[in-house]
Amino acid sequence: MRSDLIKKGIERAPHRSLMKAMGYTNEEISRPLIGIAHAHNEIIPGHIHLDKILEAVKTGVRMAGGTPIAFGTIGVCDGIAMNHTGMKYSLASREIIADSVEIMAQAHPFDAMVMIPNCDKVTPGMLMAMLRVNIPAVMVSGGPMLTGRFQGKDVHLVSVFEGVGRVRANTMTEEELEELEDSACPGCGSCAGMFTANSMNCLTEAIGLGLPGNGTIPAVASARIRLAKHAGMAVMNLLDQNIRPRDIATAEAFENAMAVDMALGCSTNTVLHVPAIAKEAEVDLPLAHFNEVSEKAPHLCSLIPGGPHSLQQLDEAGGVPAVISELAKKNIINADVMTVTGKTLGENLARVRVRDHEIIRTVDNPYHARGGIAVLYGNLAPDGAVVKQSAVADEMQIHEGPARVFNSEPEAQAAILGNKINGGDVVIIRYCGPKGGPGMPEMLSPTSAIIGMGLGKSVALLTDGRFSGGTQGACLGHISPEAAEGGPIALVKEGDIIHIDIPAKKIELKVDAAELERRRREWQPPQPNITSGYVARYAKLVTSGSTGAVLKD
Repeated sequence: MRSDLIKKGIERAPHRSLMKAMGYTNEEISRPLIGIAHAHNEIIPGHIHLDKILEAVKTGVRMAGGTPIAFGTIGVCDGIAMNHTGMKYSLASREIIADSVEIMAQAHPFDAMVMIPNCDKVTPGMLMAMLRVNIPAVMVSGGPMLTGRFQGKDVHLVSVFEGVGRVRANTMTEEELEELEDSACPGCGSCAGMFTANSMNCLTEAIGLGLPGNGTIPAVASARIRLAKHAGMAVMNLLDQNIRPRDIATAEAFENAMAVDMALGCSTNTVLHVPAIAKEAEVDLPLAHFNEVSEKAPHLCSLIPGGPHSLQQLDEAGGVPAVISELAKKNIINADVMTVTGKTLGENLARVRVRDHEIIRTVDNPYHARGGIAVLYGNLAPDGAVVKQSAVADEMQIHEGPARVFNSEPEAQAAILGNKINGGDVVIIRYCGPKGGPGMPEMLSPTSAIIGMGLGKSVALLTDGRFSGGTQGACLGHISPEAAEGGPIALVKEGDIIHIDIPAKKIELKVDAAELERRRREWQPPQPNITSGYVARYAKLVTSGSTGAVLKD
C-alpha cells in the first residue's frame, strides 16, 4: 500500500509514534489510510453541513475496513463575494484548492481519497487534484439547497438579486424585498438551481467520478447521508480493484459529461472548469469542441434559472442517470466507460428510467434541439465568447445595438440601476478577465439588475469576465482575448454597433479593420488594480478564459 511509506518497518517508528499521538491504534494504522478532503466552514451555505457528510463518509470507510483521516480546504461563497473585491479571489481559489489537496495527498501518502466539496470553485479544484494525484478516489458533494417560497412561487438566491432591480424599477417594495430575502434561501446546500455548483456536481457524476445522485439529492435529505456512507465504502472497492481517476476520466467520459452539460443547460462556468479538469487528466479539450457536442446533444431539462424546474424535481425525475439514459438513445453516450461504482456506465444504467418526461424531456421532444451552451466567434472575440443559449429569450437570439462601454462592473451597475441603459443597448463590461479582473469576476449583480428592471428581452451584456450560473438573458462572457491583453474588446467605443447571432455562433464589432488598427496603436495597457498578494501573483501566471483560465506551465 502507498501508506506503507509512513508506517512499515522499524525506520517508520517515529511516523507511527506521531500517528499514535493523535489516538490512532496499531489496528487503525495497519489498515488502508483514506484521506478525506472536505471544505466544511461557517461562511458558505453549501458547506455549513459538510461536517455531517464527513462523518457519514468516515462511517462508510470504517464499515469497509479503512481508516479515515480528514483534512480541510478553503472555499469562497460566490454569492457573498459578489460585486466587490472578494469576487476577484473566487476563480483564483480553484488553483489554491487543487494545490492544497495535492500537497496533503503527497506529504501524507494516503492509499485512497474521498473529496467532499459543494460550491463553485471547490468542486472543480478538488477534481483537478484528484486527477493530478491519481490514486483511487471518489467525490461526494453536499447536495443542492431546496428552493424557498415567496408569494406562492418557488424562489432562490437569484430571485433576491433580481429583486434589487425590481425595487429600483418600482415593481417591488423594499418591504417585499426584505420578505423575499428571508424566504429565498431556506437552508443548507448549494444554491437552488442549475448554477455553477450544481452544474459541476452533476458533471462530476456524468464523468463517472461521483456516485449516482451526487448532483441532485437535496442537501437536507437522509439519502444524502446514505450516499456519503456509500462513497466511503466505494473508495475501498476502488482501492481493492486499483481503479484510479484517470482510468475513469477518459476522453470518452468527458464527451459524456459535455453531452450532459448541454442536456441540463448548465452554467457557462463549466466551459472554464471542464477543460481545466481535462488538462489534469491529460485529455485535450479545445473550446470549439463544446459547439460540436452542442449540435449533437439536445437541451432536455428546463431548470432554474432559465426555466421553472428545480434540482429537487430533477432528482425526483431520475436525476443525472435518467438524463444520460435519454441521451443514450441518440448514440452520443459511451456506455463502456468505467465509473466509481466499480462498474461501467452501461451497467449503472441498466435499471434507470425517466420518471417525469416534463422535467426530463425525451430526445424526440427536447426543449431545444441544440444544447444549452454555445461558443461564439468573430472580430470581437477571435478566441471565443460563451453564452448559455438555453437561457436567452427568442427575441434576443439575434440582436444588434449600440455599445455602452464600462471599464468596471460597479460603473455598469450604477448605470443600469440609474436608468441610463435603454432597450436595444449592448452593455460592455471589460478589464474583468482572468488577468484584468484579476480573477475573472462574475457579473450576477448587473445581469440580475437587467432582468429585474424589465430589460432582459431588449438588452445584451458582453464581458471578458464571466457569469454566475444564476445568470439568464443575452449575456456573453469569457470574451477572449481579454481587454487587459489588448483583445478587441479593449478597442470598443461608446456607440459602436455590435451584432450578435447566437444560432450562427457569431459576434461582430461593426468597425472596419483599419479603424480598429488605429485604435490599437493608441491603446495603452491599464495599470493592475491589485499589485500585491495572491491575486497579483495569479494575474501574472493565469492564461486566457478560452483555455480554462489555468495557470501557465
